[in-house]
Amino acid sequence: MRDTETDRFYAENAAAYVRRFSTPHHARLAGFLRHLPQGSTILELGCGNGRDSAEMLLRGYDVTPTDGTPEIATEASILLGRPVGLLRFEDLDFDAAFDGIWASAALLHVARPDLPHVLATIHRALSPSGTFYASFKAGKSEGHDALGRYYNYPSEAWLRDLYQRLPWAAIGIDGHHGGAYDDRPTDWLHVTAIKSKA
Repeated sequence: MRDTETDRFYAENAAAYVRRFSTPHHARLAGFLRHLPQGSTILELGCGNGRDSAEMLLRGYDVTPTDGTPEIATEASILLGRPVGLLRFEDLDFDAAFDGIWASAALLHVARPDLPHVLATIHRALSPSGTFYASFKAGKSEGHDALGRYYNYPSEAWLRDLYQRLPWAAIGIDGHHGGAYDDRPTDWLHVTAIKSKA
């Protein structure tokens, strides 16, 4: 179930939000793309301003940028210079369609009870041996931030247990201390999972 406060924030602040950050996640992208030959098909979930999709396109990948907020998808289309699809996590319905799925700071808004289903649909959407990256704000329990946005705030152990319910060939999780849109110090968890060959 989507959180109305979170949806409202992104709808009302779309223009400011997409213009806030312009530099791609170079190190994280490089680690993700090492698993994918040039030309591989990649689905980006929650593309924001499209900066990561732009970088992947520049590197020769076949990228489908999407976002779940219509206003952000519109703004990102302008900045990216190509259409950005409107796709909510609960509407994911693909079978082995992508070699990679990139979800930087996107799934962190999925309600905890809904996250197992969303991860299962992402797993199904990946080709065998496909690579999936997602990042989350770390924590111990779900809640809203000072801007009214919902976060699932997982711990590393909680997140690993959730991922291990699916047949991944490998799951890697690491963390770092950084910042975020609200300018508050933030602990991040980064997960890279490789789908089994069969």
